[in-house]
Amino acid sequence: MELFSDKQSAVVASNRILYTPSGFARDSLLHLQEIGSLTARRPHVSSREALSSYLFFHVREGEGILTYEGKTYPLKKDSCVFVDCHKAYSHATSPERLWTLEWCHFNGPTLSYVYDKYVERGGRPVFEPEDVDGFCNVWQRLFDLASGSDYVKDMKINECLGELLTLLMVESWHPEDVADMPAKKKSVVPVKAWLDAHYAEKITLDDLSARFFVNKYYLTRVFKEHYGQSINAYLLGVRITRAKQLLRFTDKSVEEIGLECGLGALHYFSRVFKEVEGMPPSKYREQW
Repeated sequence: MELFSDKQSAVVASNRILYTPSGFARDSLLHLQEIGSLTARRPHVSSREALSSYLFFHVREGEGILTYEGKTYPLKKDSCVFVDCHKAYSHATSPERLWTLEWCHFNGPTLSYVYDKYVERGGRPVFEPEDVDGFCNVWQRLFDLASGSDYVKDMKINECLGELLTLLMVESWHPEDVADMPAKKKSVVPVKAWLDAHYAEKITLDDLSARFFVNKYYLTRVFKEHYGQSINAYLLGVRITRAKQLLRFTDKSVEEIGLECGLGALHYFSRVFKEVEGMPPSKYREQW
């Protein structure tokens, strides 16, 4: 159920939808709570705290400020905001350049973990996206879904909010903002990029240590802290993923694929592939 409200007042002109998701959506999915747009008619401040919600909004026109976690951030045309509304926040339009905003409040059973990851990666409360049209398009689709009558719209809203979070994660990568990330921890980023490009080669910790001028034991520990898995596990995942692509979309023999992906000759490749996928590569090819 949703409540539509085209609200005109001396302060703002707004068009919002108060959305009530199903119990299933609330318990299991990313779900919408409110979505709308407003145009300020005069300067005003909006303050909230202790809301079980996460807020995204985009400044379509005008200027203002956001206050969040004791800091004040300037907002301008095409600024975007992503904050945890359990914490106190406020935003105010500029007296000289009144703004137009598009916003949505949303939540989900695992969203707190996603937000923590956003912050861990260096995600900022305020940012100017490279792809502002992507954010605008997702917001518009969410608004259309919330105002529609599709009988599976909670599932579609979940999908759309997933797209929004993906865009936010793309914008979040600012390791220079993470105060507790030492310089050597930042150095694992090029290590991962090198593994992605050279997975087919024989790779040892000693080689990586020499190439990137980092102690191999320290590199192993920091890589796992940063990416959640060991270098060997990450490299194996890249190789298996590439092998699956070749098994499905080429006519190369299983042995050729194992060698091409850095997984060795047929016997070893088959054994390792089965350990990961639960079936030998020939069976995977047959099924998929």
